[in-house]
This record gives sequence, C-alpha cells and structure tokens, in this order.
Amino acid sequence: MKKLIKNFLLFFLVFLIVAGIFSSLAGDDKKPAIVGIEALISQINADAVSEIVVTGDKIAVTLKDNQTETILKEPSESLSTLLSNFKVEPAKLAAVKISVKEPSGWDYWLVNILPIVLPLLLIGGFLFFMLRGVQGANSRAMSFGQNIGKDFKPDEKHRATFKDVAGAKEAKEELKEIVEFLKFPKKFHELGAKIPRGVLLLGAPGTGKTLLARSVAGEAQVPFFHMSGSEFVEMFVGVGASRVRSLFEKAKKSAPCIIFIDEIDAVGRKRGSGMGGSHDEREQTLNQILVEMDGFEATQNIIVVAATNRPDVLDPALLRPGRFDRRVTIDLPDLKDREAILIVHSQKKPLAKDANLRVIAERTSGFSGADLANILNEAAILAARNNQKEIRNEDLFEAIEKVMIGPERRSRVITDKEKKITAYHEAGHALVAHFLPDADPVHKISIISRGNAGGYTLKVPSEDRHMHAKSEFISEIAVLLAGHLVEKTIFGEVTTGATSDLRRATAVARSLVTDYGMSDNLGPRTYGEKEEMIFLGREIHEQRDYSEKVAEKIDEEISGFMAQGEAKASAIINKEKASLEKIVAVLMAKETIEKEEFESIVGPKPAL
Repeated sequence: MKKLIKNFLLFFLVFLIVAGIFSSLAGDDKKPAIVGIEALISQINADAVSEIVVTGDKIAVTLKDNQTETILKEPSESLSTLLSNFKVEPAKLAAVKISVKEPSGWDYWLVNILPIVLPLLLIGGFLFFMLRGVQGANSRAMSFGQNIGKDFKPDEKHRATFKDVAGAKEAKEELKEIVEFLKFPKKFHELGAKIPRGVLLLGAPGTGKTLLARSVAGEAQVPFFHMSGSEFVEMFVGVGASRVRSLFEKAKKSAPCIIFIDEIDAVGRKRGSGMGGSHDEREQTLNQILVEMDGFEATQNIIVVAATNRPDVLDPALLRPGRFDRRVTIDLPDLKDREAILIVHSQKKPLAKDANLRVIAERTSGFSGADLANILNEAAILAARNNQKEIRNEDLFEAIEKVMIGPERRSRVITDKEKKITAYHEAGHALVAHFLPDADPVHKISIISRGNAGGYTLKVPSEDRHMHAKSEFISEIAVLLAGHLVEKTIFGEVTTGATSDLRRATAVARSLVTDYGMSDNLGPRTYGEKEEMIFLGREIHEQRDYSEKVAEKIDEEISGFMAQGEAKASAIINKEKASLEKIVAVLMAKETIEKEEFESIVGPKPAL
C-alpha cells in the first residue's frame, strides 16, 4: 500500500511538471493576437501589411506599425489560393513581402505529436510500476520459504570468543573439541573419526547458551548462521520445511560453518501427540531437520548447534546418535562464576572504590548470567538518575532487590495499623529464620512496599547447595508460616498478607510427599505424573497414578509437615518475644534493618 501511494505521488508530480511546461508555453504574454482572414484582406487592401510568413497552418503577419498578428488556415490550402478566393488586388499584394517556412521538428513534436504520445507514456509508465509492484509481491510470496537466518561472518570486528564467556568451565571444555573438529578436520578423518553433526546446549534461561554457540564460531573462525526455532513455523503449510532446506543449502556453500537453532523445542517437540494430524506444520519442519542432518556427508564440516531449556519435550529422533549426539549442560553459575560474570559485565562501567562484587555475588545465589548483567545495568541506571559519576555498593544492593522483588513503592499510602502488622509479620519471618540453623541467614528486613509485597525479608544462603535435606524443608516451611503465626499471636487474627507464604509452604510440603519421597508413612516413591499440553495456551496436566485412599493419606502427610513447621516456628516466637518487639520497634522507626544491625539485636546465628 505504501509503495502504491509512492508511485501515485511520483506520477502526479510528473503530471504537474508537464502541465506547468504547457501552461508556460501557452501563457506567453508576447504571443501575437489571432485574427481572422477577413482582417488580413482588409489590412492588405489598406496597405497596412509589410510582411507575411507562412509556416504550416499558421500565417504570421507583420504590420507597418510593427505589430504582429497570427491567422490560422487549413493545412491543405495555400496562401495564394486563399488570397485569390478573396479577390485581393495584385498591385496591393505585390507591395507585401511574402515568404514560406517549413515547421521545425521541435514545434512539430510539441504541437502535433506530444499531446498524443505523452498521455500514452504516462498511462504506460503507471501500469508498468503497478505490475512491477505486483510482481515484487508475488516474488516475495514465492520466496516466503527462503532462508531468513542471520549470518555472522568470522571476520567481524567484535566476534565472540571463549574469553567473553565467564564461568561454564565444563561446557567450554566440551565445546573446545567442536572447535578442533572445525579447524582441523583432516586429522580426525585420517583416523576414521566422524565429526559430530549436532550439539545440544541445555540450560536454564539466561545461562549463556547463545553466547557459547557464537564463541565456538568465533574460536574456529567459521561462519555462524543463527535462526530461532519459531522463525521456521508460519501460517502456511510447508514454509518451515522450505526454510530448513534453504538454510542448510546456504550453510553447505559456506562450509565449514555452524548452524545455530535457538529454542529448538519450538519445532522439535515430540510427534504423535494427536494434535494437528500428520500434516501439522511443526511436524513437517521437524522431519525436514532430521532429513537434512542425515544428509550430511562425512567430509562436510557443518555442525548444527541447538539450544533449549526444555529437553524433556524434545522428540527422541532428535536425540539419537548421528543427530544431536553431543549434549552440553550449562548450569547456573556458582559463587566464583557469578563473581567472574560480574567482572566481565562491569568492565565498561565506572565502579566506586567501595563496590565489592564478591559481596554482590554472595547475595545473588541462583541468579543466571543474564540476571547478573541486568543487576549491573539497573545499578548504572540508578546511579545516573542520582547524578552520580560512579556506581556504589548501595546502587548494586538496590538493583538486586529491584530485580528480585520489584521497585520500591514509597508512594503507596498505608495506615499505621497496616504498617504495624507488616512489621510484626516480617519480624516473625526474620526471627524464625535466624534461630533455625537449617534456614538461610537474614541479610535485610524491610517494611517498604516493593512490587506486590507489602514488606520483605531477604534471606541469602551462605554457600551454594545442590542437595537439600528433609530438615531444611521443614525449616523453610517454619519460616514461611512465621508471619502468619505472629499475626495470630499478637493481634488475635490473621490478614490476607500471608496468602503467598501459605501457598509456598503448602507447595513445599506437597513436594516432600509426592516428589522427594520423604514421607515416613507413605514410603520412598513419587505420586502423580505431570504432563504438558499445548492447546489454546500452556496447560500442566497431572495424571494420577494412585487411588483415592492414597490421596487422602497424601493430604494427611502434607498437613503433618505443615504442623511440624508450625510447631518449630511457634516455639521460637514464644521464646524470643522480647527480641521480636525490639525488631518491630526498629522497623517502625527506620523501616529497614540490615544484617549487622539485626544480629546486634538478636545475637549471632546458631551454628549447625
């Protein structure tokens, strides 16, 4: 539509220019006056004419007083015939100078040919541009299935290498072998070794899967074709398969190279789900990927690297040897890796002398590389808003809380009663977490609203842990129920502020029974199989593999774990009421308590 409007405006402009030319020719003020033949005869008889010039069908008359006139005649009739028909006296005519001129080519074109040809040219040009636009749309429709992947050349100025990837040591070691395959394929072929055709990168969102794939191409200095799994699938059936063929054809011309398919689970889900039948576009695209990977010759240096955070939904045909036979798992960074990632992302940011990235790494357990980069970016934005020249530790702490919970909502108006309830609620969480050895240490308590939370208690583990004991889960339930119990103990009733805590505590208790097999009465087994179904949105369906009688026992066990946590929390709250009141008093006055001040009130945390 935009192109049509552009063409129309172009032709309208040309039309205005041509019309202006004609109007300028027609609007000349010095153009001779046009008179009839009778006037010419009268002027000749009156001896008023000095010269007559005949040019085609025009007669230019110059009078003795230097005035000029124009007479129009029929092209086929000569001047002499015309004058004889009007019986002009020969003596009068002999005194007039008469000459005949041939019309010039320019005048002939302007007067006779151009008025006919110009409209035809304008119409023809307009039709030509219209047809060309339609042809372009048709060609785009025909090229709908062509490759639209992004091609990153190895000679780019800022190509990624393994030095740009902090942490992920095991993953980088595994991928260095792929770099050797691409750089020195001959030594592997001489030993009869086959280069792996596919590498599957597995990891949580934000762990650096795409950056690792680009760094492999940067280390090997080979072309890198990047395409997302969702870009293959379109409304029209067959487009995805066509794009797969086009992508692999382009890659074969640039071998050795890497084809990177991000979020491959968008097209690589398990087939045979019964949704869409055999002509489902996603299944056709997956089939074409499988065929193309099988079609690689042993001497072709093309490696397909794919990334996903949902390996459980991939089709088994993708994971068999000969396709994605290499799987590289990228874990969330540990403490040392988090510090290295923070150093990488802070290189172009001015940090103050008091900025301690080690402390920031300790406070960000469970954060991915993308989360850490976001923290530094938020800290830089906060420093700029405060007109600072450097990023301070306070900015980094504020950025952590903003990323974890949300921005502060100081403008939110709450009553004194609500503020007091929030103070007791958060003090209860912090007190129970502090006196339970299995719970994480408390780093900050605040009754300032953030996000959807009226207040929060920031607990950070002292070390990275990958396995958790039953006692840790019971302590977590006790901490979650502490706010609810304090409200009930102090005010005699509970509020809706504990809704999220109760939901999380119930989920932990259910996982103890149904997922971890930690129930003494039900024994070491799991209950229920969760399946994901994509139909009108994402739905999680749990299939029961137990009877109604067992379901009652599961509910009883969940209630039992909740009761154990409640008993632990109640014991600490009743024992440490004096400390509870001190914490509330400080919160009501200052709204925020940091770790050092908190431990000065309640003492050091008990050791395990």
